[in-house]
Amino acid sequence: MKIVKSFFLFFLFVSILSLSNGCATLPRVSEKIDEAPKAAEPRQIVSSKGLLSPEKSKAIMERLKQSANPTDMLERYTAVVESVTESPLTRGNKVTLLIDGPATYAAMFEVILNAKDHINLETFIIEDDEIGKKFTDLLLKKQAQGVQVNLIYDSVGSITTPESFFQRLRNGGIQVVEFNPVSPFKVPGRWFMVGQDHRKILIADGKVAIIGGINISKVYSGRFSGRKKVKGEPLPWRDTDIQIEGPAVTEVQKLFLETWSKQKGTILSKQSYFPELKESGKALVRVVGSTPGTDNRITFLAYVAAIMFAENSIHLTNAYFIPDDQILEAFKDAARRGVDVKIILPSTTDSSLALNAARHNYSGLLKAGVKIYERRNALLHAKSAVIDGVWSTVGSTNLDYLSLLSNDEVNAVVLNHEFAIEMERMFALDLEESDQIQCNKWEKRSLWQKAQESLAHLFSRWL
Repeated sequence: MKIVKSFFLFFLFVSILSLSNGCATLPRVSEKIDEAPKAAEPRQIVSSKGLLSPEKSKAIMERLKQSANPTDMLERYTAVVESVTESPLTRGNKVTLLIDGPATYAAMFEVILNAKDHINLETFIIEDDEIGKKFTDLLLKKQAQGVQVNLIYDSVGSITTPESFFQRLRNGGIQVVEFNPVSPFKVPGRWFMVGQDHRKILIADGKVAIIGGINISKVYSGRFSGRKKVKGEPLPWRDTDIQIEGPAVTEVQKLFLETWSKQKGTILSKQSYFPELKESGKALVRVVGSTPGTDNRITFLAYVAAIMFAENSIHLTNAYFIPDDQILEAFKDAARRGVDVKIILPSTTDSSLALNAARHNYSGLLKAGVKIYERRNALLHAKSAVIDGVWSTVGSTNLDYLSLLSNDEVNAVVLNHEFAIEMERMFALDLEESDQIQCNKWEKRSLWQKAQESLAHLFSRWL
């Protein structure tokens, strides 16, 4: 959520002088494409029993390619991503789409209730409200039953949550790590850290994982589909998560444990963090994680490569749309070559500065043929995309500079036609609740609106 940044405005310029992303750069995707192995080389796919042979991997990719509209984007995209990440493309995953907060919370509570060995939870925000209390009461209950609970929360995202909230968890035996503490007394020498842990991860017993954009907060409690705002009632937050069962869960677990180690969490008890996993479904999944640094902005590379290689359609939903020039040009180029590019963005958000900075880019995109829509009757917080009816992603990554440059993020890339159909249905539902931005009308907006957009654009790299 952007709203927590209001607590750090007066820190901004101090951060800029030291670790600001204003001096950082994103990798040049065109260079990564040139360096990647030829797409004709067989991709390597990992099953529950290990690495598949090149012949089997090639056969799987061929079947996948033929399941949707003819497209060569899969092999070209996969070649690039494999050249920059060690996270494998895994076979045999069951992926369940979770639309809105109530659906996600219901799935999370079920996963927690069924846990027998351990629960690992990583979140940007966990609030001291009715949802936060419901989660913590359940987690404490599981801890008392002998299920080890480990929690990572972001210091900036959860700054309004009192220390007593976390102390109650510690007193109950839950192991808690505060990511990059903002207090200079907790971790001397690491004050004013720009990087934040924006990931949202829940793992139970190393067998099931839920990831996406939903934090632990009551703002996600409302349902969005088809409802109209009641006067005086806050807008429901519209977000998306996915539940994964199968070999890809191992990769989510690795990300959690790496963060725990980097943040110097206590040595974890000997739970079964990496159990033997059976194949649970038919989806190919790659778990893509990013941490600060030029060469490991993997979620950024994954997005840009997929957009650049798209041949038929790009349907994207994003909460904070302030992308760099590479992403903007990739969208424009796709529209110019006849790809159906539709982007759903918020009409209302928790940061007017971010909203105006996003709208600064509308004119160029619209003139290139990109179709832009703004979501009504909800505060759009989702970060998802479906491309060519076969490539999908859901995760925590916004297309803004904080996500792309500075934050720890995680997305799941799903290669599966059936799941892509579900993603398209969800996109269509959001489209029905959105207003299209017409180019001719947009150009006639007021000078005051244009001035606000230009001013906000000056701060793009810090939004």
